[in-house]
Amino acid sequence: MSQTQRLLLIAPSAMTRTPAFDRAAALALAMHLPLHIMAFDYSQTLAIAGLFAPEQFDRARDGYLQTHRQWLANQAGLMNKHGVEVTSEVVWVQHPFEVILHFINEMPLALIIKDAQEESALKRVFFTPLDWQLLRDCPVPVHLVTTPLNPRPRNVLAIIDVLRDEDQDPVFNDRIIDAAAKLAAVCEAGLELLHVYDWTAEYVKDMGFAALPLATGIYEMSGTAQQEAFAATAERHGVPAERRHFKEGAPVASICKFVADHGTDVIVMGTVQHKGLSKLLGTTAEQLLHRAPCSVLAIKPGRVLQS
Repeated sequence: MSQTQRLLLIAPSAMTRTPAFDRAAALALAMHLPLHIMAFDYSQTLAIAGLFAPEQFDRARDGYLQTHRQWLANQAGLMNKHGVEVTSEVVWVQHPFEVILHFINEMPLALIIKDAQEESALKRVFFTPLDWQLLRDCPVPVHLVTTPLNPRPRNVLAIIDVLRDEDQDPVFNDRIIDAAAKLAAVCEAGLELLHVYDWTAEYVKDMGFAALPLATGIYEMSGTAQQEAFAATAERHGVPAERRHFKEGAPVASICKFVADHGTDVIVMGTVQHKGLSKLLGTTAEQLLHRAPCSVLAIKPGRVLQS
C-alpha cells in the first residue's frame, strides 16, 4: 500500500450519507490529505444460513457487497468532484476493530473519523462497542462526529487538566493543545482553552465531607496554583488571555455549558486507558463522552494530530 498519510472515514453499514462524510471531506480539503472510506458488513443470520447452503450464501453476500461498494464509490465520486482524493472499500467482517488495526499498521493515518449517533430524546450520544474500542485502544487520534452543522469546524475547544497524575504523560496537555491548534489552524477556526477546577471533588476525595468547612485556605491555595499552572500552559502555547477559560465547578456540567454558550463545534480532549479490568477512559472523560455536547476529537498520550 502507499505510505502517503491520509484520513480514514469509517462509514456506517447502512447505505446512508451521514454527517461524518461531510466532516471527512471538509477536513481532507483543509488538511490537503487523501481520504480512504472503509465500511463493514456482516449478517449473523446470513452467516448461519451459509453453513447449510454455502453457494447460496456466497452469491447473497457477494451481491450485497457489490451493491454497497457501488454506493460507496458513488459517494467517493461526489467528494472527488469537490477536489478530495478518495478511495473506498467494503469488508465483510464480524469484528472490525482488528481490521482497522491492521489497516493502521499498513497505512499511516493522521486521523480516524466516524459518526456517533445522537439520541435527541435522551439528550445523549449513543456509542457503539466499536466506538469505545477506538477511544480506548486505537493508537491514532479519533474524531467522533455528532452533528451535521459546520462540516468545517468554526470553533474548537481544547480541554486540559493541570492535575494529571504521575502515571500520565507529563506533556499530555501540550499534545492536546497542539492537536486543537492544528485543527483550528487548518480549518481557519477559533481556538479556546478550558480547564475546570472541581475543588469539591478534590477535598471530598482527600479529606471527606466533614473536612470541607476547614478546607477554605487550602482550597484557595490549590485554586491559585492551578490557575497559575493553567496560565503558564496557555502562555507557552501562545493562547491569548481572552481565549483562556479557568472555570470552577463540576467538570462535565461546566464543559457542556461552555460548549452551548460559545457554539463549540469540536472538543479536543485526552483519553487515557486506565490499567485493570475496567479499562476506563477516566471519570471526567467518560462522563463527558456520554453527554457529548458536540463532536469530539480524542487524543492519546504520545500521539498528535498531523497537519
